[in-house]
Amino acid sequence: MAFNSVQYALLLITVFGLNQVLPRRGQNVLLLLASYFFYGSWDWRFLSLLWISTLVDYTVGRALPAAEGRRRRRLLIISMTVNLGFLWIFKYLGFFVDSAARLLEAVGLEPNLPMLSIVLPIGISFYTFQTMSYTIDIYRGRMTPTKDLLSFAVFVAFFPQLVAGPIERAKHLLPQFEADRPPTDWNHIGSGLYLILIGLFKKVVLADSVAPIVEEAFAGAGTAGWLQLVVGVYAFALQIYGDFSGYSSIARGSARLLGIDLMVNFNQPYLSRNITQFWRTWHISLSTWLRDYLYIPLGGNRGSSLATQRNLMITMLLGGLWHGAAWVFVIWGGLHGLYLVVHRRMRHAHEGGENQAPKLRDVPAIVATFNLVALAWIFFRAADLNQALAYLGGVITLRAGPIPWDSIVLVGPLLLASLGLDLAQRRGGSHEAILDWPGIRRGLVYASCLIGIVLFSGQPTVPFLYFQF
Repeated sequence: MAFNSVQYALLLITVFGLNQVLPRRGQNVLLLLASYFFYGSWDWRFLSLLWISTLVDYTVGRALPAAEGRRRRRLLIISMTVNLGFLWIFKYLGFFVDSAARLLEAVGLEPNLPMLSIVLPIGISFYTFQTMSYTIDIYRGRMTPTKDLLSFAVFVAFFPQLVAGPIERAKHLLPQFEADRPPTDWNHIGSGLYLILIGLFKKVVLADSVAPIVEEAFAGAGTAGWLQLVVGVYAFALQIYGDFSGYSSIARGSARLLGIDLMVNFNQPYLSRNITQFWRTWHISLSTWLRDYLYIPLGGNRGSSLATQRNLMITMLLGGLWHGAAWVFVIWGGLHGLYLVVHRRMRHAHEGGENQAPKLRDVPAIVATFNLVALAWIFFRAADLNQALAYLGGVITLRAGPIPWDSIVLVGPLLLASLGLDLAQRRGGSHEAILDWPGIRRGLVYASCLIGIVLFSGQPTVPFLYFQF
């Protein structure tokens, strides 16, 4: 079975209550059992992958400090082989077998390659990157290994962020499981519930309400009018932001109720004035992971301009492939790589300010960046390359069609609501800035979120989009 929101809420309430009366080790045992129960409710067989990754990386981490030379490198290779091997088998093997078969057919051969249908374990891309970074950091001498297997197992499987991140670093999250945690106080409870409320608002109101519009637009990629297609891709930009940032907010709020602090994974990305700022504020845990464990080891920006551009392209192509085993994801990553290369050649040397509130003069750059991101979302959302090209072709050729007033009337105000929430957070310098507002204004925000959630909650359930990655 799969967990629904009511079951998750009951699990969280139960763990929160017991967590207040148990000592640290008891809390960790409770969190580990709850995490395994949560994940096993989807498919208990894939718990074995969690256990193997946990035991391998814990063992390798313990052995690395005393190892030298080739043995040290072999230990790291063992960790990376196990983790990347799981990803290869369950996520990419079928894709590469199918791609090889199509290539052989294109040159006139008749391959007899097997057609593979492998179930993708939920969240494998997230927890694989999380546990793999632990051994890499120890190998680099940036942290010492833990001797507490229980704490490490909770770090790998912590249920609020297990299946869709954030992809936490051991240096930040692991010490929180190793240290004593006092009972959660009212400040943590209040801010945790606020983050969950905002996350539910983003998921139910901003994301799920536009899902039918997105589905209809992409299903009609070859026949729908250009205006419907434009509204559809703007709706998807809203959907994926509301869906994923909403999940991250719920995860942070849930963890805070349990005395754990998770990193910020989104920082108002659609207010970015350029594509570099976008990637500093969108899915931050993945973008920083790719920077630290792929882009910099490739050479980063330490070499020639051409080498830097190559490193950017490789990083973004692999970042696209991380999202899914399909050519549309590779193209999506390639487009963002191209955007970054072009911006790097154009930008000023000391450009920054992604945490500053935008000014009126920034509006054209923000709009241009948003539209470039929306263009790339076509490939991210499309079922395959043919659908993506048909969709893009309908927009470019201004294919005739009726004006989708119903969609415009819904998507427009929701985009403004999302913009208003982001501006409030950006100007306040915090995701919890609204908590500092006067009581009446704060109450109006709470009431608006709750009313919106109630009004839009009767729609068909839409799974979190990033569960598929």
